[in-house]
Amino acid sequence: MAVQQLNVAVIGYAFMGRIHTAGWAQAAKFFGTPARVTHVVGRNAENARAFADDFDVPNVLTDWRDAVADPDIHVIDVCTPGDSHVDIAIAALAAGKHVLCEKPLANSVEGAERMVAAAEAAREAGVRSMVGFSYRRVPALAYAKRLVDEGRIGEIRHIRALYLQDWIADPEFPLVWRLDKDAAGSGALGDVGAHIIDLATFLTGQRLTGVSALTETFVKTRPKLASQTGGLTATGSEERGEVTVDDAAVWIGRTDGGALATFEATRFAVGRKNAMRIELNGSKGSVAFDFERMNELEFFDFTEPAVEGGFRRILVTDPDHPYAGAWWPPGHGLGYEHTFNNEVADFAAAITEGRDPEPSFAEGLAVQRVLQAVEESAAHEARWTTL
Repeated sequence: MAVQQLNVAVIGYAFMGRIHTAGWAQAAKFFGTPARVTHVVGRNAENARAFADDFDVPNVLTDWRDAVADPDIHVIDVCTPGDSHVDIAIAALAAGKHVLCEKPLANSVEGAERMVAAAEAAREAGVRSMVGFSYRRVPALAYAKRLVDEGRIGEIRHIRALYLQDWIADPEFPLVWRLDKDAAGSGALGDVGAHIIDLATFLTGQRLTGVSALTETFVKTRPKLASQTGGLTATGSEERGEVTVDDAAVWIGRTDGGALATFEATRFAVGRKNAMRIELNGSKGSVAFDFERMNELEFFDFTEPAVEGGFRRILVTDPDHPYAGAWWPPGHGLGYEHTFNNEVADFAAAITEGRDPEPSFAEGLAVQRVLQAVEESAAHEARWTTL
């Protein structure tokens, strides 16, 4: 597809749709990305038009099939709940559209497998696809990967990953779609746990070979949704409905590189807003990261003399750090939105350069298989489940 400008249709206009649309605009300004959002797709025409006006998007559609069929659209950016990912992505790939799909890739392994098959077939025709694990584009985490790849922490022995939130800790918070298994696939496990599964693999190059897990739904019923204005802001009615996903998941595992791994994903860690944390301990050193301090990386060099030892704080904002050079002067930190700006810039660059972007749909499928194994283990009281 030899085009000078990539026209993008964003499917969905809520939380992810907003940040993806802003990301495409910022990528054009800071990376020179030859792409623009020309269409937004949403079932509610009035809300979609209001979104389009806010973001200067010229066209509004109410059916994603119309975007797939439009020959002037080159990229489909899927920002909808997981229950629609499979149909949209497969149809878009078959129509020759490049596809960026939010995580988790699908609501089931079977659905993700179908998406991978479609992506591999489309790849033969030069059509690219990527799953949106945006935290890979945090400069500090990309730099941590560089340290691991250079052997600075040696043989990986421990992976310790947590994703802690508290946004539904109030039992009166309404029954939004993220709490419905049919729409979301799973709860904290798939929504935030998928991120730390992917990051563990991204940073170490190792995959889980088995898990032992527990999950829990602390609040079994919630007020049914009365209205939602976008993002996570919602109001409830007096009628209550059943929560059909997990509120929290914990699991241990072993990797194909011999590392021991522990994971926790929860929406009930009161006081923690978006504490996505990962620590790697190796034979030569350690790295540690907390997204609530996203511009910092902790690094410990175990090869130094003990009298000089200790974790050092690296402020990952210098031009030589990954992604940071495209933005502000050293010391001027980035924010959450920059992960998406960097992500779409990378995706568009891969398309225009004719190479495969990362993470691929196949990598998204690998995460989906871990999610399934965690659920299977938890359903049998933490029984060891092989991947």
